[in-house]
Amino acid sequence: MRETVLEVRNLQVEFPGDGNTVRALDGISFGLHRGETLGIVGESGSGKSVTALAVMGLLQTPGIVTGGEIWFRPQENANAIDLVKLLPEQMQLHRGGDIAMIFQEPMSSLNPVYNIGFQLTEAIMRHQNVSAAQARQIAIAGLQEVKLLPSDEEIQQQHIDWHQTNNNSSKPEPSKLAQLVKQHKEAMLERYPHELSGGQLQRVMIAMAISCNPLILIADEPTTALDVTVQATILELLRELQQTRDMAMIFITHDLGLISEIADQVAVMYKGKVVESGTSRQIFSSPQHPYTKGLIACRPTLNRRPQKLLTVSDYMSAEETPTGQVVIQAKEPAPPTEVTTEEIAARLANFNQLEPLLQIRNLKVGFPVRGVFGGTKRYNMAVNGVSFDVKSGETLGLVGESGCGKTTLGRTLLRLIEPMSGQIIFEKQDITSLKGEPLQKLRREMQIVFQNPFSSLDPRMRVGDAVMEPLLIHAVGKTKQQRRQRVAELLERVGLSADAINRYPHQFSGGQRQRICIARSLALNPKFIICDESVSALDVSVQAQVLNLLKELQSDFQLTYIFISHDLSVVKFMSDRILVMNRGQIVEEGTAESIYQEPKEEYTQKLIAAIPTGSAERVRSRHLKAL
Repeated sequence: MRETVLEVRNLQVEFPGDGNTVRALDGISFGLHRGETLGIVGESGSGKSVTALAVMGLLQTPGIVTGGEIWFRPQENANAIDLVKLLPEQMQLHRGGDIAMIFQEPMSSLNPVYNIGFQLTEAIMRHQNVSAAQARQIAIAGLQEVKLLPSDEEIQQQHIDWHQTNNNSSKPEPSKLAQLVKQHKEAMLERYPHELSGGQLQRVMIAMAISCNPLILIADEPTTALDVTVQATILELLRELQQTRDMAMIFITHDLGLISEIADQVAVMYKGKVVESGTSRQIFSSPQHPYTKGLIACRPTLNRRPQKLLTVSDYMSAEETPTGQVVIQAKEPAPPTEVTTEEIAARLANFNQLEPLLQIRNLKVGFPVRGVFGGTKRYNMAVNGVSFDVKSGETLGLVGESGCGKTTLGRTLLRLIEPMSGQIIFEKQDITSLKGEPLQKLRREMQIVFQNPFSSLDPRMRVGDAVMEPLLIHAVGKTKQQRRQRVAELLERVGLSADAINRYPHQFSGGQRQRICIARSLALNPKFIICDESVSALDVSVQAQVLNLLKELQSDFQLTYIFISHDLSVVKFMSDRILVMNRGQIVEEGTAESIYQEPKEEYTQKLIAAIPTGSAERVRSRHLKAL
């Protein structure tokens, strides 16, 4: 057994409020060994991030550690120290140096007014006794280690290739080449956060975290906002860094599929407690706690097509006693009914006989790139010659990485973005040039559910008013009482109480807010709804509930969906047909089954390969490779 570098014993954290104290951590315990990865998994509110912040000494007021110990061993064979008892000045000696953290959202973790070179060197100089020039060299080495910058040899070769291609001559002089390499590396340090993609920003955060060679690296949801392909790259990078540096790592996520890809040990958290722990293989091969079973079951998989996803509530019920104790009752759900190949074939055959509800013909959308004197120099084509049909009652999946044009295409179909050319034909009417009152009438038939339920609702507007707003705009309902009755029916239909009418968005969870957004989109009885990454910000268990709800609503109201996502497993569960989009174009299309079983394009194959499965077989395979 490797040396224990961190041991958490019976840790308790509370957040006092107005006459009500919330216990975020209720006596959790775990250990972490050198070179080992501990995965901490659970839904939002389970206490995962609070655990990380407590270890880092970053709990925000009024959060306080009310009990327990956090023993950290800063050097091999040295005496362990209790981080809970350290003064803030003493904790600063370890935070960022011995124990580093990668936060969930890189864009909000980096200062937008400073370039990445300044922010990297600031962290290095804070914990290492080096000059500014030496700190820049360490920063460059870190960026190369996380593969945001090529190695010196690769940079040299790039310049040699470019020089020979453009000048048709021999390679540049060594002194000139060295100068070009230096300029290339310095240029990266001078870039600002807004000039980098989400995956690149996360690499900057990782470079900053490892710059002082920490003993422990805490990664708090480091891939939540990233595409599956970028996510797979970041996971591989973290594995490489851990092995080369012999770091211990705590990897925090709500997705057991990700945990299966990277963790050696797993701790499952629920309402501030560790309800199950063990090796990754044990957890996935034979989970014991009903909550763990529910988390594993609720994620869609590519090799099965259930009619309905199981959720955590299918495996357990939880009730809180007057004393604040949570009593869990285990359930044994029946296996979900699989959709047969005959049912899939019959449904597709039925669609083939129907007239298209929506027809897209050679649609192009571009964003102008301004020249030196303010004129339009060229267009960045976000959607470039796209054509497809959508049948009434069908779900068409649209999948691809960030920047491929999915969201732009979806918003253009609703005329929220104006197309450059092409046709959008809805119910045999070309709506491309509609304006004024005809366009407003069209909006009753076409709605959208946006990605982020937190920013989709006005925080100052009551939920009832938010759902009622479309009814007022389109003059639906003769009286206020009729409209309120309609709002109450909609909220109940999406699984919320009518009492929610008078509450504000901040009083609901993320999943409940997304249900409110769905209720609002249904207010005018539309025929066509675009779901734009509408479950990507949700926990896997809440995601399963929302996906089941969308399918149920489609059956009840004969809705037609375009379902946009970067996660092919979610799209496959929801869709009849799938379009794969890359760089503004449709690169592959087919039925959901054919896209998965026989992907023709290398790009599609890459998307499928990057999906974390969370299966026992995958975990077993990873452990065998390690041996």
